[in-house]
Amino acid sequence: MSQADYGRPGRRGVRGTKAQAAENRERIIAEAAVLFRERGFAGIGVAELMRRVGLTHGGFYGHFASKEELMGLACRRAVDTMLVEWRAVARAAPPDDPLAAITEHYLSGEHRDLPGAGCLMAALGPEASRQPGGVRRVVTECLADVLGTLAGEVSGAEDAAARSAAIRLFASLVGAMVIARAVDDPTLSDEILATVRAGLDDR
Repeated sequence: MSQADYGRPGRRGVRGTKAQAAENRERIIAEAAVLFRERGFAGIGVAELMRRVGLTHGGFYGHFASKEELMGLACRRAVDTMLVEWRAVARAAPPDDPLAAITEHYLSGEHRDLPGAGCLMAALGPEASRQPGGVRRVVTECLADVLGTLAGEVSGAEDAAARSAAIRLFASLVGAMVIARAVDDPTLSDEILATVRAGLDDR
């Protein structure tokens, strides 16, 4: 080994360091995706987030250029996770109406009570409109994916008709969830979800 090799990690050490860095980055994104939906973008700072994942504040900038970058990545992660769940729900549903199963899944008390694991738009939609352009661009891309997924589940419809149906459905789902979470009366909250769910089922 030459003198230049002293102090350098071996190949195995380099791979281990890169793998650990990638794992840490994933942990930060996953935790941020939950906490932003629970508390809002301003409700969790970088220092607290890093403490939650057991890392130092200073290490944040080894993974992300800014909190804004992390916000965009967390939004993407939240929507990707939701769409995986939706597709699983649709596959398990009767083939004639997968949208009814997605609606039932979305307008549930469990979804209402666990915003950190739920829909990005219901949790952060109003806040997203006040964020920098980079975050809004990611949210816009995410919405396109959501609408595309819903439109793909509209059986026998033309593309334009399916997209219109997807927009109407998603707007109804998000609006109902936002209102159901906003009120402090559990009975009213349940009523909102049940009423919108019944109305969508009757279409």
